[in-house]
Amino acid sequence: MAKITKVSALEILDSRGNPTVRVHVALDDGTVAVSSVPSGASTGENEAVELRDGDKKRYGGKGVLKAVENVVKTIAPAVIGRNPERQAEIDGVMLALDGTKTKAKLGANAILGVSMAVARAAAQSAKLPLYAYLGGVGATRLPVPMMNIVNGGKHAANSVDFQEFMVMPVGAPSFAEALRYGAESFHALAKLLKDKGYATSVGDEGGFAPNLGSNEEACELIVKAIGTAGYKPGKDIAIAIDPAASSFFSGGVYELSKSKSGRKTSDEMIALYGKWIDTFPIVSIEDGLDENDWKGFAKQTAAQGDRIQIVGDDIFVTNPEFIARGIKEKAANAVLIKLNQIGTVTETVQAIALCRKAGWAYVVSHRSGETEDTFLSDFTVAMGGGQIKTGSASRSERIAKYNRLLEIEAELGAAAQFGSPFA
Repeated sequence: MAKITKVSALEILDSRGNPTVRVHVALDDGTVAVSSVPSGASTGENEAVELRDGDKKRYGGKGVLKAVENVVKTIAPAVIGRNPERQAEIDGVMLALDGTKTKAKLGANAILGVSMAVARAAAQSAKLPLYAYLGGVGATRLPVPMMNIVNGGKHAANSVDFQEFMVMPVGAPSFAEALRYGAESFHALAKLLKDKGYATSVGDEGGFAPNLGSNEEACELIVKAIGTAGYKPGKDIAIAIDPAASSFFSGGVYELSKSKSGRKTSDEMIALYGKWIDTFPIVSIEDGLDENDWKGFAKQTAAQGDRIQIVGDDIFVTNPEFIARGIKEKAANAVLIKLNQIGTVTETVQAIALCRKAGWAYVVSHRSGETEDTFLSDFTVAMGGGQIKTGSASRSERIAKYNRLLEIEAELGAAAQFGSPFA
């Protein structure tokens, strides 16, 4: 059995130029594995805590030297000498060292960096691809990508209230073809925007961030782009949206101020989504309501859950406790899964197990502040949920994940499975 001999950490930069944590784990058989931790901009209030230094003289207070120090001085001595295949044991040791519900002492960025690097080291030592090590012989399902092609909300300085408008190539025969469908639609949209005189600069996740006349215009343009690219909206490519409603919820109402669309109640937001579902080929809505609007989520699920996927992100924060409540209250029918929301590989797998038991869908997701690390791609295939959310057909930190999935599909060959999660 291989043993961990060294754990080190480094402050690096993410895709927004902000500091994050990179961890190296070495084993006594010569294996060295590396992981880098992502960071979110639109975060749920119950997420695991990302430890920042608060020193305004460095990176505006966003430095992570404390988290790096916690890896080196606190976590490393506790995990050196352990077998990296004992993932749950190692993650449990780190949780005990931290001792808080939100990982506020050591930092979720410190803990997750070690957790991912340990998993990768164990896979490399076993001479297995990470997806096969984490998922076993049944890890053969490639995900349908949710490709973000229009950004708004907190992800862009524009006139669009809703954070993400995505295309899902549900009719593609393979992941490689799905990626092509999405990329071609992305480029078709670029031309449409340019022809209309709109800006074609991109937001944090690689989607275009134009100043549109309304939130609805984003869907209208995407439908047109899908057709222009030669595909049938709804059949070949569907639309998924993430309003990230907590970002525009204030004083008990939803303020659509960026688009100057006024204030809306929870019921009025649900009615708006119903109208959009009737008008556009929408198959998935994530965080359509505020993270504390549990009754609203349940109302939306009751009204629309038999027609589309209702995804909870900020309301669940990949936390088994909140997911269990959501299942009991029928507050959604799908969960967005983010490793750094909960902070360890083991707890993320536990969250997915709850979804499976309830018959809920789950979408493995990146963060808006990303790195070139492709752990997410392997993890998605390992978990077999058939959906991934990892950005647009631009920005190399997003493309790295897609390219890794292309490699996995090629490696699996005839064993690779791909299909619409809504079929």
